[in-house]
Amino acid sequence: MTATEEPAIRSPRPELRLEVGHGTDRGLRRELNEDSYIAADPVFMVADGMGGHEAGEVASQLCVQTLRTSPSLARGTHRATAATVQDTIRRADWRIRQATGARAGTTLSGAVLIEISSVPYWLVANVGDSRTYRLNGSDFEQISVDHSEVRELIELGEITPEEAIFHPRRHVVTRALGTGDDAEADFWLLPVADGDRLLVCSDGLTGELRDPEIVHILKENPHAQDAVDALIDAAVRAGGRDNVTVIVVDARMSTAE
Repeated sequence: MTATEEPAIRSPRPELRLEVGHGTDRGLRRELNEDSYIAADPVFMVADGMGGHEAGEVASQLCVQTLRTSPSLARGTHRATAATVQDTIRRADWRIRQATGARAGTTLSGAVLIEISSVPYWLVANVGDSRTYRLNGSDFEQISVDHSEVRELIELGEITPEEAIFHPRRHVVTRALGTGDDAEADFWLLPVADGDRLLVCSDGLTGELRDPEIVHILKENPHAQDAVDALIDAAVRAGGRDNVTVIVVDARMSTAE
């Protein structure tokens, strides 16, 4: 497991404080870790590479590098829009195709912290089946919507969510960066609320742990890095069949100094 603990970050206004935890693990069955992530204000995103033979690793790393060097996503700024994030995603898609000949791809999910009229918002973006969740009090919701074959089968009523867990095509995504015909992201804009706990993860977590297990671990570990470590450990102990990457972002509103 690789993770470094960051101090609380003041951003974007003095009364909003973020505590960030992050980590990744190769798991027990994969030779390589094809996940990459960025967890530096204002960007908290996970990319899960696909392609094998190091190509998936290249795809996810190029995606994260493109996010990291985008002017609209510069560290400590909060001026991004859905349009500028989509432009960055399109550039990542192009770079991956050029580097791999469209033989590898990556998912992308997470949030960008932005400010509109001095009010902080989560701008959530998603391509593929990595996920972004929000926990606040007793309310736990998956914000992102999976772009996957099993999700489509569930919506058509052909399988149940329980059957999707073990479906043979559960890992087949219908959108990805770097490969296929569709790299457009879905977006959601949510006001940041006091007590928000944002969870961003690759499917190595959700493939091993059900939502009630995830919620229990999040509630049992009040510190962001402790929650990340506990989630990754639980996923590995449950089977560790895939790479596991987790970001937890806690938002607290306090009186400005």
